[in-house]
Amino acid sequence: MKKQVLVTGGTGYIGSHTTVELIEAGYDVVIIDNLVNSRIEVLDGIEKITGVRPVFENFDLCNRQKLEEFCKKYPDIVAIIHFAALKAVGESVQMPLEYYHNNIESLINLLYVMRGYKIPNLVFSSSCTVYGQPDKLPVTEDAPIKKANSPYGNTKQISEEIIQDTIAAHQGLKAISLRYFNPIGAHISAEIGELPLGVPQNLVPFVTQSAYGIRETIRVFGNDYNTPDGTGIRDYINVVDLARAHVVAITRLIENRNKKDYEVFNLGTGNGLTVLEIIHSFEKATGIKLNYKIVERRPGDIDAVYADTSFANRELGWKALIPLEETLLSAWNWENNIRKKLG
Repeated sequence: MKKQVLVTGGTGYIGSHTTVELIEAGYDVVIIDNLVNSRIEVLDGIEKITGVRPVFENFDLCNRQKLEEFCKKYPDIVAIIHFAALKAVGESVQMPLEYYHNNIESLINLLYVMRGYKIPNLVFSSSCTVYGQPDKLPVTEDAPIKKANSPYGNTKQISEEIIQDTIAAHQGLKAISLRYFNPIGAHISAEIGELPLGVPQNLVPFVTQSAYGIRETIRVFGNDYNTPDGTGIRDYINVVDLARAHVVAITRLIENRNKKDYEVFNLGTGNGLTVLEIIHSFEKATGIKLNYKIVERRPGDIDAVYADTSFANRELGWKALIPLEETLLSAWNWENNIRKKLG
């Protein structure tokens, strides 16, 4: 019998790619998503790729009663991958209460039902934002957790603390926090990818929408950072590489190969790139010239962060493998495909 895994936020960008990888690894996936930042049609893409349409439940995890009813309906779940959260750094500065309410309450509700319905395994979608501006780069899992630069980053710090405290208090619960850097790209089929509702908050969707003609100009937030070309440095990882790491993590927990009840891993490429380097790499990969302009810094952004991935490489046996140009081309192919579908 296939092991059943709950994926919260499973119609979202990373959630949908992880769902595909889980199904292809032989897991039975159930999705919860309230569709606040995704579309139901994502299920069609998942089904086209895998031949399987995952079970889908539409509700908000902040609704504890609905979550309790869900757990009674699906008693065979052995693990949860928790993606469902608001995730834009800049937006969180403008909407802190919404971020704290959504991101913290949803996690607390999940932990309550994990304890109550004896669901032992959790993989938590964390973020490199927990490190703030690191003292040393590349940043390792042992780097100090500094004061967050944004409410979004703070919700990830608080969430990790809540998970650790809960595991310490309740024997039988285990978790892995995956601190990832900047996911980009799309599935090679172009059937699923990143489709933000409204104006994109992340760089690559803004780039692809500009290349398609939906956006006139790419806004580059600041050119006075302490970096080679003045624009911010991030570690850009292909979303499929990232998704595969979640399968490795969930399998590690289910098969009791974890070394401790709570583990943390960085997921990135180990290579930092500036915003302008991404723009120029996209131009090279596609042959399309982009228009961009420098604007003011965005609140909550830091100079540079990129991962030391050696611990994840060694301990999980996982590594990011897909090259940058291939990743950017996959994002462009997805943009073209989804625009044709949307008309």
